[in-house]
Amino acid sequence: MSTIPFLTLAISTAAILGILLGEIRYRGIGLGIGGVLFSGIFVGHFFHEWFGLTVRTPDGLTNAGEILTYVQEFGLILFVYAIGVQVGPSFFASLRSMGAKLIGWVVVIIALGCSVALTLHFVGILKIDAMVGVYSGAITNTPSLGAATQMILDMESVLGEQGVDTSAAGFDETLVPSAYAMAYPFGVCGILLTMILIRTIFRVNIEDEAKKYMESKAASQGEITSFNVNVLSKDFIGKPLSSVPGIVEEHLVCSRIKRGKDLLVPHADTVLEYEDILHLVGARQHLHPVIAAVGKKVDSAYTTTRGTNKIVKRIVVTNNAVIGHSIESLHLEERFDIIASRLYRAGVQFIPSHDMRLQFGDSLNVLGTKEHIDAASKILGNSDIALHKVAMLPIFIGLALGILLGSIPIPVSGVPAPLKLGIAGGPLVMAILLSRFGETLTFKRIRWYMPSAGLSALREIGITLFLSIVGICAGANGFWSTLTQGPGVTWMMCGMLITFIPIFVVGILAYKISKVNYLVLCGMIAGSMTDPPALAFANGMHSNPEASSLGYATVYPVTMFLRILSPQVMIIIAVLVAGF
Repeated sequence: MSTIPFLTLAISTAAILGILLGEIRYRGIGLGIGGVLFSGIFVGHFFHEWFGLTVRTPDGLTNAGEILTYVQEFGLILFVYAIGVQVGPSFFASLRSMGAKLIGWVVVIIALGCSVALTLHFVGILKIDAMVGVYSGAITNTPSLGAATQMILDMESVLGEQGVDTSAAGFDETLVPSAYAMAYPFGVCGILLTMILIRTIFRVNIEDEAKKYMESKAASQGEITSFNVNVLSKDFIGKPLSSVPGIVEEHLVCSRIKRGKDLLVPHADTVLEYEDILHLVGARQHLHPVIAAVGKKVDSAYTTTRGTNKIVKRIVVTNNAVIGHSIESLHLEERFDIIASRLYRAGVQFIPSHDMRLQFGDSLNVLGTKEHIDAASKILGNSDIALHKVAMLPIFIGLALGILLGSIPIPVSGVPAPLKLGIAGGPLVMAILLSRFGETLTFKRIRWYMPSAGLSALREIGITLFLSIVGICAGANGFWSTLTQGPGVTWMMCGMLITFIPIFVVGILAYKISKVNYLVLCGMIAGSMTDPPALAFANGMHSNPEASSLGYATVYPVTMFLRILSPQVMIIIAVLVAGF
């Protein structure tokens, strides 16, 4: 059997065992997707000869090693791209509302981590090469490992020309990935342990935290609600509906009018009569002044559609012919005698203004007769098949642009190797940008919307491939022998300190002092370590992963840049102190 089938069998075995392991829970706590990492180590250690998993020789990577490296990186790319698409529509609103606070705490985490690593070096426990390798593994950041290895090579070359024994001085590039492999698995565990400990210490109720997050999100975006208002003021009797404050400005929508026993579909020129009951939809700050001016608030039962020929229905925009068109240009009210009271986009509610341009996947909440709504549905699409179809073109365009973005070198004065966002940061940033601005940038020609089922599949396949191969490579490269016979235990313990101390201290302070939502905090902690498995674990805490994903994506771009820069800065500090 050739190499490819054996490798596929190895990856599948690791994934199956890891998923089963992750489903084991004790008092509601389990490894989740992190179980794939440990099953990968098991498969790599015990079955590497049977599966042909010789990853590295003294001459470099084997064919199997190159294939595994490619699949591992491709899995990571798929995962971070899916995360970016998921959080993109809400990312910038989140950045405005809580970005500065979260990024501030992440900077503290990074500074503490570097301080712990440098302390372990200066007291003689870790050499420079082991320090940056353990640091990169402890923060579970592969681009950091690459940057650190490159700089160790550069320093090794410069010092070698000066006659310095680079190995004794701590500039052996072969030790960097070994130290990384020792610290990485327990780096993941340290992040998960921190989340679990904070949850246990403060007796966090996940459902309460999810509810608080949604409430704060609604407040920051202006929660849309509805009231019934009885028209009693003579200032509005005999006047058109457009005279009601907020209607012309489109802060509010009147979605129906109850007049006697009749339920009317309102329009801007509908003349108001005494004791008409208006069903108004909008943000609370706009509704309360209207109640005081027009009349009084009455029970919502007065405007129910029950017993009338009117219905309320959501119409999903799936017709490519109307995408990018404004609501006004479709003349839905005039053509079909319906009224749209809310527009749902990426889980966020909006008041549908006339100049708002429709996007694929938008949902309009409309009221009218069944016949009129059905006719409008044909114009807008309302096709479940089209809605749940995954468009492949935008995915691969996004991946390609993300890789190009991640490959752009960012020169930094005094640092030999240029910085890069890499294969993790580039696709994430690009996905966030395209999911938010893609339709505008491509003049509505490309549909960037991805159904939740397809998004979930892309995300889970990516992280499973990535984790299983990281574990397989660690197991096949002598993880156990290094752990038991070499400096592996020391590296592992140092890695646990670098992982645990910063995020545990900051986690407690952020939760208690800054009152950061626990689910957002878990995403922030995962993002501060640029750790997809930890994010997957945090996402699994609640059925809606939005809070943790937003916490992760809010800090990830800044974190990635600082994590790539930090080992290079630590090497410079260590070299300056040593006086090379």
